[in-house]
Amino acid sequence: IITGAAGGLGRALALQCGARGNRIGALDLPGPPLDALCRDLRQAGIDTLPLPCDIVDPTACAAAIATVQHAWGGIDLLINNAGISHLGPFAETDLAVIRRVIEIDLLGTIHCTHAALPALLAARGRIIAIASVAGFAPLWGRTGYAAAKHGMVGFFNTLRSELRPAGVGVLVVCPSFIATGIGHAALDARGGPLRRTRRTTGRVATPGEVAAAILHAAETGRETLYPSLLARTARLLTCLAPRLYERLMLRSIKR
Repeated sequence: IITGAAGGLGRALALQCGARGNRIGALDLPGPPLDALCRDLRQAGIDTLPLPCDIVDPTACAAAIATVQHAWGGIDLLINNAGISHLGPFAETDLAVIRRVIEIDLLGTIHCTHAALPALLAARGRIIAIASVAGFAPLWGRTGYAAAKHGMVGFFNTLRSELRPAGVGVLVVCPSFIATGIGHAALDARGGPLRRTRRTTGRVATPGEVAAAILHAAETGRETLYPSLLARTARLLTCLAPRLYERLMLRSIKR
């Protein structure tokens, strides 16, 4: 099962997982992007179940998971990829925006994981959580996003310690910038569509590149992945020189 499957990284993960011989439960909001993904997967000969679902609703998440279990008898892999971002200083941001981002990025992920966990335990399967550099480092103008991604990192690192004895693996991925369109789908400080996005720092990876790195890390038993030089550098600086990282991050945003 891949959440946010119809988006850039989710779509790349679905195609590459399917090419490896997996059946794909494609979970996303109902609409043309999900329909197009499922059509493309089926045309490629990949057994696919569309799972139209809003992950903010735990009952809908449970129903989507039950659909997969009924159709295929179990779940081997859950990729928590769905998410949304926002941009604006906290002092100017409506609290409803912060709440919405946390509901989707953190609570929605928890809903899906809780619903799928019995099947994953039975299969001794694996969970992949797509967090962000914002899950361990500050990122100006994205306080709600950073709160949600910090929560994801803490939640899944803790869950790993609980599930390890049962043979369920957990991989936490903290990418930097990916050309997925998430910036254009972000919310502004008042909850409307973001009309312009900031230029990013460093090279922007393609969804296909990041998906390949994620699946390779999962296949080799990795537990944490920073799939770019920028992500690895940010991790090192936040551990060893956090004030330096903050100055560099703010300088980059001003530039």
